[in-house]
Amino acid sequence: MKVDILAIGVHPDDVELCASGTIFRHIHLGYSVALCDLTSGELGTRGSGELRRAEAEEAKVIMGAVARENLGMRDGFFQHSEENLLKLINVIRKYQPNIVLANAVSDRHPDHGRASKLISDACFYSGLQKILSYDDEGSVQQPWRPKAVYHYIQDRNLKADLVVDITQYMDKKIQSIMAYRSQFYDPKSLEPETPISSKSFIEFIKAKNRTYARDIGVEYAEAFTVERTIGVSDLFDLL
Repeated sequence: MKVDILAIGVHPDDVELCASGTIFRHIHLGYSVALCDLTSGELGTRGSGELRRAEAEEAKVIMGAVARENLGMRDGFFQHSEENLLKLINVIRKYQPNIVLANAVSDRHPDHGRASKLISDACFYSGLQKILSYDDEGSVQQPWRPKAVYHYIQDRNLKADLVVDITQYMDKKIQSIMAYRSQFYDPKSLEPETPISSKSFIEFIKAKNRTYARDIGVEYAEAFTVERTIGVSDLFDLL
C-alpha cells in the first residue's frame, strides 16, 4: 500500500498535536497519508496504553488516513537498536512514502529527540539493499528510501525551516486532538491533572500555530525542520 506521506510519532497524539493540520491539508489536495506510532504512550499519567490505541484509531478516522500502525516499542525505554530499526524499516518499505514526518529533533520530552534519530536513521537504512526485511507473507521487501524527512516542532519552540498554512484546517486539527479524551481537558475526568489536560492547553496549541503563521501572513501554521537543503524549481513556490 504505497502512500505519499508517512507520519510517525513516538506517542499516540504526537502527530495530531503537531502535524495534523498539514495532514488534513495534503489529504484535501489528494495525497494519501498513513500513520505510525512507535509506542502506546503507556507511561502517560492519564489513561492507559490500550485506551490510547483506541483513541488513536478514532483520530485516524477523523484525519482520513488510510492506515495506522503501532510498533509496540516500550514507552520511555525504547532503544536505538537493530530490532527497532528493523520494525521501522518494515513499515517504511511497506508504505513506500515519498515524505516522512517525524518527531522533533530536540524537545522537553526525552522520547521525542530519541525517536527523531531512530526514525531518521531507519529512513536511510531502508534504502540499503543488503538489509533484509519481510512482509506479512514472509516475502522479502524491496528497499525504499523516502525523498525527504521533515521533523515537526513540538513543545519547545525551535527555529522553523518551513511552515505549512493550516488556517483552513485548524478546527479539524483540534477535533483530531480531542479524540484523545483521556489526555486532554475533560471536566468530568477523575484522573490527575497534567500540563496538557488543563482547559488552557488547546489555546496554547492555537497560539503556537499563530506564532509560526505570522511570518507567512496567515492565521495558523505548523512548523517543521529539515535534514537537508530544500530545493525548488520555481521561486514563486516559496511565496
